[in-house]
Amino acid sequence: MTDTSEANKERNREIARNEEAKQVTGSVRVSTWAVAVVVIVGGLLFTLGWLALR
Repeated sequence: MTDTSEANKERNREIARNEEAKQVTGSVRVSTWAVAVVVIVGGLLFTLGWLALR
């Protein structure tokens, strides 16, 4: 019975590691998109401001 319990614990640990890896990947993906959007919006605002001052 302890073999089954240990197997379940190891399986749960593996699932937890996989879920953590998925979360990290998702967070990096969201962060990359957020930085890209900020750069684009910032560039547009800078350009509009620069054109308005000319």
